[in-house]
Amino acid sequence: MGSFSLMHWVVVLAVVVLVFGAGRIPRVMGDMAKGIRSFQSGMKAEPEEEKANPPARSDTAA
Repeated sequence: MGSFSLMHWVVVLAVVVLVFGAGRIPRVMGDMAKGIRSFQSGMKAEPEEEKANPPARSDTAA
């Protein structure tokens, strides 16, 4: 099993376009971009929330 050649990728792309349709692919990519942006904004907001509500500290020795 070798690596994929350019012809393999062309066939895979053709199958994806046939299955999903040319109009649906940009919508899927847009939805994915919105999800990534939402995830990034959630990651930025998380440390601010932690500063406001620090976790309870446990000083028990193990």
